[in-house]
Formats: sequence, structure tokens, C-alpha cells
Amino acid sequence: MIRDDTEALRTAAALAEEFRPGASGRDARRELPRAELDRLTATGLLAVTVPAAHGGADVSAATLAEVFRLLASADASLAQIPQSHFAYVNVLRQQGSPEQQAFFFAEVLAGRRFGNAQSEAGTKHLQDIRTRLVRGEDGSYLLTGVKHYSTGALFADWIPVLARAEDDLLHVAYVPADAPGLTVTDDWDGMGQRTTASGTVELADVAVPPAHVVPHHLTFTGPQLHGALAQLLHTAIDAGIAAGALAEAAEFVRTRSRPWFESGYDTAAEDPLLIQRFGELDLRRRAADALLATAARAVDAARADLDDDSAAEASIAVAAAKAYAGSAALEIADALFEVSGTRAALDSLNLHRHWRDARTHTLHDPARWKIQHLGRYVLNGTRPPRHGLL
Repeated sequence: MIRDDTEALRTAAALAEEFRPGASGRDARRELPRAELDRLTATGLLAVTVPAAHGGADVSAATLAEVFRLLASADASLAQIPQSHFAYVNVLRQQGSPEQQAFFFAEVLAGRRFGNAQSEAGTKHLQDIRTRLVRGEDGSYLLTGVKHYSTGALFADWIPVLARAEDDLLHVAYVPADAPGLTVTDDWDGMGQRTTASGTVELADVAVPPAHVVPHHLTFTGPQLHGALAQLLHTAIDAGIAAGALAEAAEFVRTRSRPWFESGYDTAAEDPLLIQRFGELDLRRRAADALLATAARAVDAARADLDDDSAAEASIAVAAAKAYAGSAALEIADALFEVSGTRAALDSLNLHRHWRDARTHTLHDPARWKIQHLGRYVLNGTRPPRHGLL
């Protein structure tokens, strides 16, 4: 058990240092981080958002964001795996009945992991969810559909499934990973985040008791922070990638890069042009971290006093941080090669994993729409929509 925010941060920092040395090799071999995820789970870190009334540490959004940033600076794939876990713990906080909260929070405290079965491929758009939850005469449900990009499902004890009931409203069904009719296939072949196992979940008439179904649609009928919290963790992953790439670039230049012959210096690290470029990149990294921290504080402030205005402020702050951190991660991961030189491009060094991870992760949802909502908010005072992606 982790008891408070300080312990959560200390644990995350220690795990990041523990996971960092093997991250490149796991990525290169596409070696799924089962042992590392078990180690992460065993520390109690996955239970830190369980409410205090149920025995959890109930850490702040600021602490949770920093936990993800630290883990992603070491291994962006590993950090991505529990993102959905925390999102669906939050679904239970918002719409779970007292009985559901008591049961599932106890599961989380006991070390059970949530995956996700949310996105679908080949539909009209992201919100076009075709997985169906059909209620039988006995009151139980049957769940049918196919989900893609199901990060965490392969490692999960419970797989939350986003589905529409017969009234077409969104629900989340929490399904045991070994439920009859449920199949998880490790067919993820993305160029980045290679060890997330973000594959396919197939559901063929999976039986779900009513006690495991949460009315997620109710989350969006009033002020909500579901999207802000989920996006905050994505932002933290981008900021972590930026930090990890910059640290590896600096280490490479200090220890392996040769000075350019025109510089007149004995080492690359003394070259004033490289020093200037590292200063520029560090400004980007610091700005991403600062916007992340600002966004996290806005989420915490809104949780303490939630209304339309505070929810909008939190969503806008997270949107700004996400748009910026994504571009910073891409720029720094790309500049790694610019500052390091030709040898950095060797495939055997696998330094390109930072760019591959950043490019893949930043495709989750378009930054251009986040900036669009920023513009509408600052110019016309238009609050962002409540669709769960802001």
C-alpha cells in the first residue's frame, strides 16, 4: 500500500530508474514488460487514486501526472499500459454505485489491473461505437463487438468495455479477462509504443451481470473531468518522452559524439552551437513540464469545486498542455539525431525509439482540435464540449 502523494512520487522515481536500463532492449526485441508491470503493480502504485473512504491514497491529479511523466521518461510503452487503468478507476468514482465502488476498489487495492476495450476500427468516427450490450429477460447482459488499440487488455484482470445499450447510450461493462466469449489477441504492430500490446479484443455474447455495468453516459450530462484526467495522463507521457529523449541526447553527446572540426574544441560538449541547441531544447522540455503542472493544478482545483466554469478551465488547461507537450516530444526526439551526429542513426543503438513512441502516441487525438477549442474559449468564451476527449 502506498499511503500518500510523497510515497507515490518516491516509488515512481525509483521504478523509473529500475526500468530505464532495459527499455531499449525490450523495445528492440518487442519483449512485453510483464515482469516490469508486475513489479509496478506490486508496489501499490496502481491503487493510488482509490478514494480514501475505500482505503486508498487518493493522490492529487498533480501527483498522478508526475508519476506518469517519470515512468514515461524511462519507458513510454510501459507508462502507456496503465493509462486506461486509471481512466476506468475514475469512471467508477464518477458513476459507480456504492456497491460497485466497494467491490471494484477492493479489487484494485488487491492488485487487480484494468485494461481497456474502447476504440473500434472501420467505423464512421471515434464516437461511432458499435459494440452492443443487450439485456436479457433475466436482467443480465450479453456483450458483442470487436475492439482495437486495446492497450492494457493483454495484461489485465478486468477489461472495461465501452458499449452502447439498446437505448444507444454509452455504458462501461467491466468484464473478467477470462470470461467465456472474450478473446484478446496480441496483434499490435505499431512502429512505436511497441511493447504496449495494444491489440484486438473480440466479444462474442459475453455474459455480464448488471452489477458490472456502469452508466457512463451520465458522466457527460453535467460538469465532468473524465476527459481532462485521461488527457492529462496522455500529456504526462508526452512530457516524459521529451525528458527521456533530451537526457539520452545529452549523454550521447557527452560520451560518444565527435566535435565538428571547425569548432576548434576537443569535445562535442564544448561546442557553443551545440550548447545553444541544447538550451533551446531544454526550454521546450521545461515549458512542457510547466504546462503539465499547471493543467494538473487546474484539474485538482476543479475537483475541489466542480462547476461548468472550473471544468472548462481544467479542460482548456489540459488541452493547451497536451498540444504543447506533443510537439515538444516530437521536436526533441527528432533533434536527438541533429545534435548527436551520424552514429546516433545506427539501428543497433535504437535511439529512434523516442521519436517512434512520440509520433505514435501523439496520434491518439489531433492537437489541431485542442487548439481550435483554445481559440474558441479565449476569443468568444465558448466552453469546450463534454465529449470526454478534452
